[in-house]
Amino acid sequence: MQLLIDGELVDGARAIDLVNPADGQVFAAAPCADAAQVERAVAAGQRAFAGWRALDFAERGARIAALADALEGRAEDFAALLTQEQGKPLAEARGEIEGAVAALRYHAGLRLEPVVLKDSATERVVEQRHPLGVAAAIVPWNYPLLLLALKLAPALIAGNVVIAKPAPTTPLTTLMLGALAADIFPAGVVQMLGDAGDVGPMLTAHPGIAHVSFTGSTATGRRVMAAAADTVKRFTLELGGNDPAILLDDADVAAVAPILFDGAMGNAGQVCLGVKRIYAPRALVPALGAALVACAQRAVVGDGRAAGTTIGPVQNAAQYARLVDLLAEARAQGRVLHGGAPMERDGYYIAPTIVTDLPDEARLVREEQFGPIIPLLAYDDEAELVRRVNDGPYGLGASVWTADAARGQAMAARIDSGLVWVNRLFDLPFDVPIGGAKQSGIGRHQGLAGVEEFTQIRIVNAALD
Repeated sequence: MQLLIDGELVDGARAIDLVNPADGQVFAAAPCADAAQVERAVAAGQRAFAGWRALDFAERGARIAALADALEGRAEDFAALLTQEQGKPLAEARGEIEGAVAALRYHAGLRLEPVVLKDSATERVVEQRHPLGVAAAIVPWNYPLLLLALKLAPALIAGNVVIAKPAPTTPLTTLMLGALAADIFPAGVVQMLGDAGDVGPMLTAHPGIAHVSFTGSTATGRRVMAAAADTVKRFTLELGGNDPAILLDDADVAAVAPILFDGAMGNAGQVCLGVKRIYAPRALVPALGAALVACAQRAVVGDGRAAGTTIGPVQNAAQYARLVDLLAEARAQGRVLHGGAPMERDGYYIAPTIVTDLPDEARLVREEQFGPIIPLLAYDDEAELVRRVNDGPYGLGASVWTADAARGQAMAARIDSGLVWVNRLFDLPFDVPIGGAKQSGIGRHQGLAGVEEFTQIRIVNAALD
């Protein structure tokens, strides 16, 4: 694999070992950029910006659609590599590739038209939007290709050029996409830089970067904001979440339990908008716990490349160690219904775990676990429920489950979150913008609002004769 800088595939200044989370063994070396290569990429992006922004939407969209076609043509290669570097089951990897292709195609067809605010015989006021310049797309390790597409495509269609930086543990599919992009985009329009952990800060603080689109932890998001302050650069942040699933007293436990289990355990629990804690009326907790345990007993934990695997390993050693600590605390403070320990095998495997009877102060309740461990919490009345659900720094997503959709919507209106589903989960159409509340993020993703994040408003206010 190579970096993509100024239209050329080049070697990195150094390389780091990559570990397959399924067995804990090094399987590849990944090239990483140094400060000189970052400077070269920023300069190349600045040179390319004028020509790219001068193209019309149809011309830019055609290039983005061509990238979607190229990715689709190599879908199986990308899926196999994604499973190897990230750990998710091959079926989930294929789903991520399909999602990335769809995201590219959707955004390729978008247009930002001027908006007339006032129009009379004496004046005309028009809101225009123009691109910002060089955008940095900083992508996490849980969905490295899909989340890249959801940054790359809106930035490009708006007329920006992009430097993408994958997470140090999952760079290969990003760099492989760079090899496709090299044959499609003009030099400097799309660039891909591998990272050993120091490239992100270089980009976020660089005066030549006009916008930073970051997805990751809230702690790192704060550092992105601080780095952007010196140049007052624009940024979009999708940060941590501690997403509650709320059962009302009329919910169908048997129907809802498998959905919640999949929502908590998909991608080994490493989903930004995944279910992180479940609240149910006290009377429903025994039945719901039993139903979740039955789901866990049917789950197959293993190498994502093996047939039949439904839950793969945790992606990296640092996250695995954090989850082992959370499990130890959960065993001490609550009652484990299923799982509760790492699995005795090579690789970063955590048994799907359901824990109940935890206090609200437990880390597994207060923090984003980002792993296949779910707390099941009882409540006695809805006022108490709302207070407990909203008592925390996060507000990314939530879901409400009930036999009465109107009642569910009323409950959703009481939840401090950027997104609340009612009787559904992971419904994320590209034309519906989303964004976090509180410390779960700033800005919007997807839809026209997501494209507008990569633009500057210009108001043209004209007096007419």
